[in-house]
Amino acid sequence: MANAATALKVQRHNIAPSIYTEPPKASLPHDGMSRWNQIAQFSPFSREKFRQLVNAGKAPPAVRLSERCTCYSNRELHRFFADPLNYSIEVK
Repeated sequence: MANAATALKVQRHNIAPSIYTEPPKASLPHDGMSRWNQIAQFSPFSREKFRQLVNAGKAPPAVRLSERCTCYSNRELHRFFADPLNYSIEVK
């Protein structure tokens, strides 16, 4: 009887294995603006290399919102990350 009680106790405390699902991967919104900390995980470049590409016109231009806040257009970032070698800034 002790074994049955022990088995029942163990069975009651065992939690059925749940299906592990990974948290949804972060994604860059298609519209709006993002700061470097928001796009760093998607960029194959370091912050300094990305800045050099921006200055050379080979990456989306930065938009200064204030003295300490620089953002990038998400639409342009998507175009850039899709094909970094052939990216060019659209002249309007």
